[in-house]
Amino acid sequence: MDLQQMRYVLAVAETASFTRAAEQCHIVQSALSHQVARLERELGARLFDRTSRRVRLTTAGEAFLPAARQALEAAERARAEVAAATGEIRGKLTVGSIPTVSAVDLPAVLRDYRLRYPQVRISLRAGSSERLVEQVRDGRLDAAFLGLQPGFRLEGVRDKELAHGQHVAVVAPDHPLATEHEVDLRLLADEVFVDFADGSAARAQSDQAFAAVGLRREVAFEVSGVELMVRMVRHGLGIALLPATFTTELHGLQCVPITNGPIREERLIWSRFTPSPAASAFLSLLGVCMPSPTA
Repeated sequence: MDLQQMRYVLAVAETASFTRAAEQCHIVQSALSHQVARLERELGARLFDRTSRRVRLTTAGEAFLPAARQALEAAERARAEVAAATGEIRGKLTVGSIPTVSAVDLPAVLRDYRLRYPQVRISLRAGSSERLVEQVRDGRLDAAFLGLQPGFRLEGVRDKELAHGQHVAVVAPDHPLATEHEVDLRLLADEVFVDFADGSAARAQSDQAFAAVGLRREVAFEVSGVELMVRMVRHGLGIALLPATFTTELHGLQCVPITNGPIREERLIWSRFTPSPAASAFLSLLGVCMPSPTA
């Protein structure tokens, strides 16, 4: 088997379509199908169940996919290491971030990185902090920006604190709290809240602040993204607690400081294993001094 055949299999698995996979790989569908069939004959097992309506992985295909990804990543890493030895940074950089990151101007950082290292392919993935930790740990992301409550244990990754700040209450302009200069957390307990999903790191920051003063609150509206949260607050359905540094970009809402309010740490994380040349260059741009690698 060769690497190109593996790329074709991954493309079909990701798109669930031979047609879309061929378009993605810039090859005619008949040639792609021929290469996948050839690989299946070599392996002695079908990788896909094909019908006129859908394509899905077989059990053998599910087993083949992780090894194929590792082989392609190893080949790309080898090419990047050779290029780095000659003074050229290339390969790929995959970064993850929470939607409310504010400790760094992420678009500006990625722009500067691209200008310095134009041969690197950059991609950005959004997600929750806990999900991003998992993806850095298993190698799907090179680095990620998180928002966590103080004391959150990060396992299997390296990290650097970027910022430490408080939340504010975000309310509609006609809300009774909109004219307050500051509000005690205890006075917010009877409010209706819009917040992230229960159990998420983003939600825990606020839940722990209320628990610390012996209070419970009503989260009537759980959302997965900050955009919907802000829209619901703007329509008067509830109030939200968000990092003060992030709320400077919000318009048409009032942000009220909170006494004894939630605290959030923003952290940069990366793999505990030796980063690729592209990832090392990115971390260096962010002021990370790389420690000695560990196995």
